[in-house]
Amino acid sequence: MKSFCKRALSVLMLTASCAAFTLNSSPSIYSARSSTHVLHARRDIIKMPTDTPMVPYKPPGSDYAQFIDIYSRFYRERIMMIGKYIDSNAANEIISTIIYLRKEDPTGPITLYFNVPGADLRPALAVYDLLMQTKQNCEVTTVNLGLCAGMGSLLCGAGTKGRRCAMPNSRFLLQRTGMDQPFRGQASDIGLEVANMKVMNDKMEKELMKMTGQASERVLADMKRDFYLSSDEAVRYGLIDKVLLPAKKKRTTTGQDADIGAFEGDSVQKYQGEEGGKSGFGSKKDVSSRSRNKKGDDYEPKTKQ
Repeated sequence: MKSFCKRALSVLMLTASCAAFTLNSSPSIYSARSSTHVLHARRDIIKMPTDTPMVPYKPPGSDYAQFIDIYSRFYRERIMMIGKYIDSNAANEIISTIIYLRKEDPTGPITLYFNVPGADLRPALAVYDLLMQTKQNCEVTTVNLGLCAGMGSLLCGAGTKGRRCAMPNSRFLLQRTGMDQPFRGQASDIGLEVANMKVMNDKMEKELMKMTGQASERVLADMKRDFYLSSDEAVRYGLIDKVLLPAKKKRTTTGQDADIGAFEGDSVQKYQGEEGGKSGFGSKKDVSSRSRNKKGDDYEPKTKQ
């Protein structure tokens, strides 16, 4: 009996020691993991509520500036940036913005920047019609920044004559546009939809003939396949008027060549102390007089004996 009690007591003590070892070891493991997590923790980047860039804007009469999205800031300067595929929703946004700008100032200039990968035919024709009406009273400037594909090329060429521009490395893609989305129905309805799309493409080609002044045979031949144009080729084709090239070392104020020592403003070099015929230390006259009096590098003043 005594031996049994001793064995039972030894088993209990061994179990207690194992439990204690387990309880003591768990916090160390947890603390090690927590410390490692703290050392390698990464905080998420603080972002704006929207992905659109925000810029400061100070309303007229206000003492404080507020952050607004950059596109709203553009609208205040009558500038629009069109940089996405033009579907029905995008066309409605463009049309509503242009109508608002016309209502705010019926004769003010409007600038449109294009980087359009493509457009649906009928929504883009609605934007085209509005641009043709708008440029009767407003000066519409269009600029191709990168790529104007499909109806985007026609919209870029819809600006005011002489104000249709493109960047040197931009491209134009002229092509006929297919159906906006898959059409389902009876065979007769599908035939009517295809015929309607053909009529709309023919209208687009006629507008392109009026815009560029090209003969109908050439336009029809070019539109049979995808027709790419560089910015220089687009000028020769009549789609735009000029390519925006950077000025080579020209000053915007005087138009002179930029050079070392040429200051902004007067064309004559000005030195310190030349006002009223005076010459102070560091002036041109002072430097020239000191250079004439210089004897040489080995000159030493005479000392009294």
